[in-house]
Amino acid sequence: MYSLEYSTQFKKDFKKITKMPISDIIEVGNIISKLQRGEKLDPKNVDHPLTGGWVGFRDCHVKPDLVLIYRIFDDQLQLARIGSHSDLF
Repeated sequence: MYSLEYSTQFKKDFKKITKMPISDIIEVGNIISKLQRGEKLDPKNVDHPLTGGWVGFRDCHVKPDLVLIYRIFDDQLQLARIGSHSDLF
């Protein structure tokens, strides 16, 4: 199991998404739990590596327009950003 590390920006992003329906927040928690346990995500989450300035990071879709950017480094799951495509890219 990976330990969690939250970036300062992730914490700010997360405050914004707390205004979403509770079911979306629960789904974010479920995805983070799966990643923390090292489990593969469902194909619907479209988990894939990033390029450009985000090399080394991955993103997955909680919903079609809610994206989680993260990386696994050593024994840590580092949560970098969460938000819509337009907010993040």
